[in-house]
Amino acid sequence: MSAVEIEAVETGRLSLVPLAVEHADEMAEVLSDPALHVFIGGAPHSPQALRARYERLVAGSPDPARTWWNWVIRLREEQCLTGTVQATITTAERGCTAEVAWVVGTPWQRRGIATEAARGLVGWLREQGVRAIRAHIHPDHHASGAVAAAAGLASTGHWHEGEIRWELPPA
Repeated sequence: MSAVEIEAVETGRLSLVPLAVEHADEMAEVLSDPALHVFIGGAPHSPQALRARYERLVAGSPDPARTWWNWVIRLREEQCLTGTVQATITTAERGCTAEVAWVVGTPWQRRGIATEAARGLVGWLREQGVRAIRAHIHPDHHASGAVAAAAGLASTGHWHEGEIRWELPPA
């Protein structure tokens, strides 16, 4: 997958913009609500800590069999960042697998942004030839489960580290 370059993904209302270190200050505010961390753990990062994290992400995975693709979600109408989507691509003999995730800041939730972004991400990954796409979702995080279902993933019932695996059914 390393031959494929990350690019912006456009949807109806959103631009998924490849992550840059310069996004850290605005994203620190977007992700500042501790409620966002109930299901994923941790706590909000300061702008400085998020900048350091983004520097690591932008530098890429140290594992040559893995590719990290990260985007910020820009709501074009409001000209602001609202969250992130990401895909970790693992290359194996049988093809590429993408582990996907999304998060939308509290002020922008319940507006369909996560669903639209996840659909855009899954569609773009499929265009790149990725056929195995999965997410791991906390069983009590019903909103994230609804986003996964809307993006075409289905719950498998398989557990991994306290979360349920959702997968794109075979085409």
